Amino acid sequence: MRFPGVSFVKQSALTAVFTAAVAFSVTGCKQQAPEATPTVSTTPATPAKVKPPVVTTPPAVKAHLYDDDADPNKLIAAGLKQAKKEHKRVILDFGGDWCGDCQVLDIYMHRQPNWDLLNNNFVVVHISVGHIDKNLEIGERYGVALSKGVPALAVLDANGKALYAQAGGEFESMRYMQESSVTEFLNKWKA
Repeated sequence: MRFPGVSFVKQSALTAVFTAAVAFSVTGCKQQAPEATPTVSTTPATPAKVKPPVVTTPPAVKAHLYDDDADPNKLIAAGLKQAKKEHKRVILDFGGDWCGDCQVLDIYMHRQPNWDLLNNNFVVVHISVGHIDKNLEIGERYGVALSKGVPALAVLDANGKALYAQAGGEFESMRYMQESSVTEFLNKWKA
């Protein structure tokens, strides 16, 4: 910094004052407390154990949620057997791999707190409806109106009794719904 018409010594002094003023304005004039003064230790320091950061990856879209070749009656029987053993309920999830809303529902179910609610209270059975031309009689058996769209859900107790059947396409527009709608559903029907 140069000041015209001022000697070198005065310029140095003015520069020092200016620098100090800037430093005080940036850092403040707070004096460090005596106990905060670092001390020198002669013992070697032990490195602190640092926990690695928890990395969570968002659930991925699954290519094959619904098996077109699976026997839905066998899937339901296996789900009921597991539910009875684990004192849970069964969610019948009717849909197709082509269905974007079905994928969104699956993603929402795998996010917290839904994932814990699902694991602790339900066995999920995915039933393929093809292109709404397959396993329609299974939906009818449980009172699910597949003509209203998919995904469509039913909740069964461990004995196979339908406790809930989606009748009005409640989940068929999952892409426009909030995750909290899945949370509310799971809380309402949990075992």
